[in-house]
Amino acid sequence: MTVHYSDSRKIDPTRGALTADGTPNDQNRIEIGPTRLALSEWAQAGLDLPNLPAMRSYRWSRLTRHITDRGYAGLLMFDPLNIRYATDSTNMQLWNTHNPFRAVLLCADGYMVIWDYKNAPFLSSFNPLVREVRSGADLFYFDRGDRIDIAADAFANGVRQVLAEHAPGETRLAVDKIMLHGLRALEAQGFDIMEGEEVTEKARAVKGPDEIRAMRCASHACETAVRAMEDFARANVPLGQTSEDDIWAVLHAENIRRGGEWIETRLLSSGPRTNPWFQECGPRIVRNNEIVAFDTDLIGAYGICVDISRTWWIGDAKPRPDMVYAMQHAHEHIMTNMAMLKPGVTIPELTANAHRLDDRFQALKYGCLMHGVGLCDEWPLVAYPDMAVPGAFDYPLEPGMVLCVEAAVGEVGGNFSIKLEDQVLITEDGFENLTRYPFDLALMGA
Repeated sequence: MTVHYSDSRKIDPTRGALTADGTPNDQNRIEIGPTRLALSEWAQAGLDLPNLPAMRSYRWSRLTRHITDRGYAGLLMFDPLNIRYATDSTNMQLWNTHNPFRAVLLCADGYMVIWDYKNAPFLSSFNPLVREVRSGADLFYFDRGDRIDIAADAFANGVRQVLAEHAPGETRLAVDKIMLHGLRALEAQGFDIMEGEEVTEKARAVKGPDEIRAMRCASHACETAVRAMEDFARANVPLGQTSEDDIWAVLHAENIRRGGEWIETRLLSSGPRTNPWFQECGPRIVRNNEIVAFDTDLIGAYGICVDISRTWWIGDAKPRPDMVYAMQHAHEHIMTNMAMLKPGVTIPELTANAHRLDDRFQALKYGCLMHGVGLCDEWPLVAYPDMAVPGAFDYPLEPGMVLCVEAAVGEVGGNFSIKLEDQVLITEDGFENLTRYPFDLALMGA
């Protein structure tokens, strides 16, 4: 058989069998990963790449420890993001969110089994921590029709057999998100179902060294994509033919070019559509001398979420004084709140001591002060004082947590809003703002 150069060419021609992140240096790697463009940009920026085998081991160890600390037999996961965390493998992630066909069982002794699409058992083969591949976790009506119960019973019986070997005598099983028939079938097998999301969210909350390296790389790629989006908007909006969708499409394209995966929302709007916030982008033609605001909600390289927001003034005139004030007030809000971040401070303390927005901005303020972030928006949430539920988040911050610090500033009945958000790492003695993207100088009053 003839072997062509095109069959064996490397992602990074300067390296040998492995790339700098410890994965195969070829054009046929199974796991989703950064492109040559991203690797080149990160090298120019002097960024250290994560060691992916070490990152996978760290995540596996955290999940296993959280299982054993609670005395559970194991953890059964259906959420695609939890499966990604446990195995670092993907399979049609967005389709899987509404047609759940994958599951992972992590036993208390660390033995891990994945149920995957029957025609794609190879998708986790790169990860030796996945010890066994099965199929049959597809318990949704479209796929199973009126006999879901048969498939659910077979699946639950398989779970019981695995746990009988790897956690004998223990019936408490944590489960995150499961279809109704699956839950009933597991209970019929004698399992006492525990809250799996509590396990996974707390395990995912503290990032290891390689996860933080991956996040730095993903942040750089995201901000490079945002820069391309801003350059496009500033060059094209004054011409009078550029829509919100046109601008947003640049971020999608640039994310994919660097090995990113998807964007969770369509949160970009312009002019009066920025108020109230949460109107998603559409066909509106952005006018010269208007505000454009966005929230990336971007799942980027290595499956890491980069969740940042900026508001731009696009045009040759100056923004109005009330816009400048709102921007400065939003900036003060996130910077003042960010300054409180350090290990040991509790979430109720952050809520109680937070910067207070002016009364006229209270009604349209954001849904939270801060939230965790990792593979997506994650636990914990830091609520505003008037939204806080006593006892819901009585926990201290720890080194390795990453929080997004938010602000939405606009008045009821107004014709604009300001949206800002930075992504912040909790360090051993304080915090590090991972977001480097500048704030709009015109709106800042410069």
